[in-house]
Amino acid sequence: MRNEKLEAPLTKDKTVFLSAEWRDLVMLNYEVEPDVLKRLVPRGTELDSFGGRTYVSLVGFQFCHTKLLGRFSIPFHATFDEVNLRFYVRRQHGGDLRRGVVFIAEVVPRAAIAATARMVYGEKYVHLPMEHRIETERSNWAAEYRWQVGQKWCALSARTVGQPAYAREGSMEQFITEHYWGYATQRSGESFEYRVSHPRWQVCATSKAAFEGDASALYGRELAVVLQRLPDCAFVADGSPVIVFRGDKVQ
Repeated sequence: MRNEKLEAPLTKDKTVFLSAEWRDLVMLNYEVEPDVLKRLVPRGTELDSFGGRTYVSLVGFQFCHTKLLGRFSIPFHATFDEVNLRFYVRRQHGGDLRRGVVFIAEVVPRAAIAATARMVYGEKYVHLPMEHRIETERSNWAAEYRWQVGQKWCALSARTVGQPAYAREGSMEQFITEHYWGYATQRSGESFEYRVSHPRWQVCATSKAAFEGDASALYGRELAVVLQRLPDCAFVADGSPVIVFRGDKVQ
């Protein structure tokens, strides 16, 4: 279930900030009222929706073989877990429609990674103790990502069923996995935009998926209540090599 090729060999491009692999993505998706997210929408973008409904996604995955500028490995920081809560926006740029994600919070176990992402992109990274567990039994696959907030642990988990396949055209899975831009609000109030490149991912349905814990300290009370529900849609994606490009302010 591995997707190995990028659309083009871009790691020598001077606009590349980071190359890596994103693997074993657990994606829990929840419908949410647009008013909950409106204050978080970066200037110059608007909320994106699927079937007229707005979603947030809680995503856990492994960040592997990380290289700055696509070439330079960072000792002890090349492979680590990440969990993020994100929602979806779009922006009209000339004749193009750019569909992207906005991160509400991103958790990693390394302080240096969190500090770099905050400085370069203005993203809302925090570093916390983390661990993960992945199990394979016959054709089924299960994963759990955990992170410690104060004295308590939060966790998201999923167990797959069936065989992996590329997301069907027009499906919820395609909507969630095929947003190729990132947007963040800077301290100045301006918006920052950057491109992310990766091939299409294969996805697998889940027989069980859930979040456990108290997320209010990270995400606020309204979103923490949303995460206490069962997800409206949940799936696992295989992941692939990924390239994150240098960004710029939205004009």
